[in-house]
Amino acid sequence: MDVYQLSVGTGPLVVSMPHSGLAVSPGLEARLTERARALPDTDWHIPELYDFLGGLNASVICANYSRYVVDLNRDPSGQSLYPGQATTGLVPTEFFDGEPLYLEGQAPDATETEQRRQAFHAPYHEALFDLIDHVRAVHGYAVLWDAHSIASVVPRLFDGRLPDLNLGTNTGQSCAPEIQNAAEAAMAATSAYETISNGRFKGGWITRHYGQPKHNVHALQMEIAQIAYMTEGAPYTFDVDKAERLRPVLKSIIKAALDAAARLHAGDKP
Repeated sequence: MDVYQLSVGTGPLVVSMPHSGLAVSPGLEARLTERARALPDTDWHIPELYDFLGGLNASVICANYSRYVVDLNRDPSGQSLYPGQATTGLVPTEFFDGEPLYLEGQAPDATETEQRRQAFHAPYHEALFDLIDHVRAVHGYAVLWDAHSIASVVPRLFDGRLPDLNLGTNTGQSCAPEIQNAAEAAMAATSAYETISNGRFKGGWITRHYGQPKHNVHALQMEIAQIAYMTEGAPYTFDVDKAERLRPVLKSIIKAALDAAARLHAGDKP
């Protein structure tokens, strides 16, 4: 199986879906605990939720393999994104709640971690880099939207219930302020959802690594509380009615960011 699925659009928008994959590498499932085999920490149904991206002429890259194989939104060096806070690593060995993913004695060692980095992490990011580079060459700039979701209550990672929509721009460093302001204004315009910008989730490695506004690449991460569009917990069912209500809001936020980027870079097209 390919590491990712890729579609190339004609617009300046690039969407990354690094945690939606459900495949596991050969032999891995037998080493996981029974609970882990259900892949509970997946960003469930993200491609289905974002089914409107074709109308925005977006380029989309979506992981095929589970984040339990390798986490595509982590620094390949293994450096923590949130020093001093609970998080999971490049090749996770525990659930978000801290319980072990692997049966006793089956967790990957440093050699296997490096092998997985080379086999899964590196190809995804080579493709994402090339995609952003292509879009920027065509339009003079690129807007990267990193699409995520997580259970609304994960006590080890954050207190209480997570807001429905969590925008992250590495505290304003991964995109131009005009783009962040436009996205925040569109997000604040909805009364149906609780929203926050640069709260617990400020953007993972993808947002921080690729978001280089001085080089005309603007990156934003959206972390959605899964209760806003699905049934949390097994069997992780997609809620069509909830999704229908959420999609126009997501689209309006992305469109606001795109419009702001177009104004900002009106004279930059090659």
